[in-house]
Amino acid sequence: MRTDIDPRNLIGRKAFDRDGNKIGTIDEVYLDDATGLPEWAAIRTGLFSRDAFVPLEPSELVDGTLRVPFDRALIKEAPDFGVGRHLSPEQELQLYHHYGLDVAPPPALPEHDLGRLAGSEES
Repeated sequence: MRTDIDPRNLIGRKAFDRDGNKIGTIDEVYLDDATGLPEWAAIRTGLFSRDAFVPLEPSELVDGTLRVPFDRALIKEAPDFGVGRHLSPEQELQLYHHYGLDVAPPPALPEHDLGRLAGSEES
């Protein structure tokens, strides 16, 4: 998803699944703690339904609506963490796994030969 979109402009927009079926209306947008970029949207799936979290990264804003590239049934089965609270790293990991998205660990630091200590002699 474009990172130049103001997350406040997403609230109240309609969301649709990959087949064009309406999921609901965006209630809240959750920002990544490290980057401050929009990462998750909580979508109200019906009048008396709960909110379902969807990842914003593979989603697109098209003609003023959010297009989520997952099936509506999968979205409705997403773990329910309630809205209005911070998502913990463990909860985010559960959501990534639910949607089958890779969560790669940070790359390992390359091994470098730092050379010898200045002033020391090689044997």
